[in-house]
Amino acid sequence: MNERLKSRYQLEPFTEKDHALLIDWVVDEEFNLLWGGPLYQFPLTTEQISKHVSRPEIHPFLFTVAGQVKGYIELCDNRQNQCRLCRVLIASESERGQGYGKIMIELALEVAKTTLSAEEISLAVFEHNFRAISCYRALGFEIYQADQASRVFQGQPWTLLQMKKNCV
Repeated sequence: MNERLKSRYQLEPFTEKDHALLIDWVVDEEFNLLWGGPLYQFPLTTEQISKHVSRPEIHPFLFTVAGQVKGYIELCDNRQNQCRLCRVLIASESERGQGYGKIMIELALEVAKTTLSAEEISLAVFEHNFRAISCYRALGFEIYQADQASRVFQGQPWTLLQMKKNCV
């Protein structure tokens, strides 16, 4: 990404004052599970968010475009030279599918490589989240495992796909 674009697109630290944004963006129980997995109970609360993001291995960011907040992403520094991409979200439904997710993830991958010394990045995504899977594949992530019916929502089993990418 060239320098002009880098100045337009930024990852900024996610702080306590930003918790209300996440709470507003996660509007129902199904979306809560799709976005956050079993980590958070719906409705989200500042207490839940604070407890999670205060863990030293969690690196939460807001994604901004020309100074306007567009999304949220986390890196989890869980093992030496390995990092996990978690809770990826472009906030506005109308802005999803327009390339913002890809740019946000590219910025997060750069942080993972340069700041966290990650050589491998992994993530998990539900099998029915086609748009996200397409984005991850376009960035070089490959599926290496499918956890059948790892979650159930309203009686429907959700399969969780594990994906990874080498960064070296």
